[in-house]
Amino acid sequence: MVIISVKKPDGDGFLYETTTTTSNDDLIVQLCEVWNARLRVKILAPSLRELGKHGPMKKIEEQGLDEVKEKYEDANLIKNEFYVADPSGLRTGNGPGHELAATLNRVAEDAEQYCDKSQVQARKNLSLDEINDKIANMRGAVMMAFPMGLPEWDTIKLAIDSVDGLEGTGVGAEVMESDNASLWVAGKEFMKGQLVSDRLGKNEKTKVIAKLQKSGSGPPQREPAVSEEERKAMMAHYFKKQEEMKKLAESQDDDYLASSWADSGNMKRSLQGVGDIRAPGLR
Repeated sequence: MVIISVKKPDGDGFLYETTTTTSNDDLIVQLCEVWNARLRVKILAPSLRELGKHGPMKKIEEQGLDEVKEKYEDANLIKNEFYVADPSGLRTGNGPGHELAATLNRVAEDAEQYCDKSQVQARKNLSLDEINDKIANMRGAVMMAFPMGLPEWDTIKLAIDSVDGLEGTGVGAEVMESDNASLWVAGKEFMKGQLVSDRLGKNEKTKVIAKLQKSGSGPPQREPAVSEEERKAMMAHYFKKQEEMKKLAESQDDDYLASSWADSGNMKRSLQGVGDIRAPGLR
């Protein structure tokens, strides 16, 4: 099987398994689906944790700190037995209780870990079906916690139903449409209408690092020859050497005369065994 390592400029990414006989069109569609499903998990996981603590989201016109609304706006807020005020003022504060909140946290953590970039180092390929199962688990946990459903404006309600719900969120600009996406490996594009083998050959035991991006933006920028950590280490070493050279340049030319190795009689005294003898009272 061919392993495609899709890598994003920020270091995020995932592994996907395909074959050399797969068409480039189908591969791009599959990669975009996995890409977008990971974006949904990225939004849903932290939102489920907030849902467990502070309940559903308020309408935009009702958002604000509950304490301020009660004190200055005479708002009559509905508070259930599990009420915990949301410090951001975005949610009602009416959570589902500790047990259901723990369930929301558990399914969120499970989905988040499965989609995490650490899976690349662990050499675990992602499956769209598996990600969809994780999202289904989150949907089930939400239905358990709020049987009456979430309001239409809640981020969870929007993102859990489809990728279209990501519009307007922090990852909305990252959504990838397969009709407007291109795949690149080693500066060469996977041309639509061809097979994977046309670009990578027919060896099924192939692993490549690929860039998935929107069409029309040209070849992706090449990665730097050294990582950011390596660059910082090199700069620190260069600065240290520069300081050492600066100190040498500022020192006097005859400073070496004070060194023991410049003493012409040092060898003679050493051979005679009197090198460390000092006159009384001298140190």
